[in-house]
Amino acid sequence: MKIYYDAEVDALYLQFRTVGPGAAQAKPLGDQIIADYDAEGRLVGLEILDASELLGEERGRLMLEITPALVTTTA
Repeated sequence: MKIYYDAEVDALYLQFRTVGPGAAQAKPLGDQIIADYDAEGRLVGLEILDASELLGEERGRLMLEITPALVTTTA
């Protein structure tokens, strides 16, 4: 996963898969969130507009904390 933040426009992009230019189809999930899907319908990225406002941070500065997920198995 790659994370991009453009402070000038306050947009955050979370890229889950790499696709070629123009290969993703964008579908709005709301006023500030746009999902990108590949040709097979798999989620490849999320764009968050007005990211600092939506995430409750100071404009132009965004802090993300990523922690490993706990995986449990049952027999």
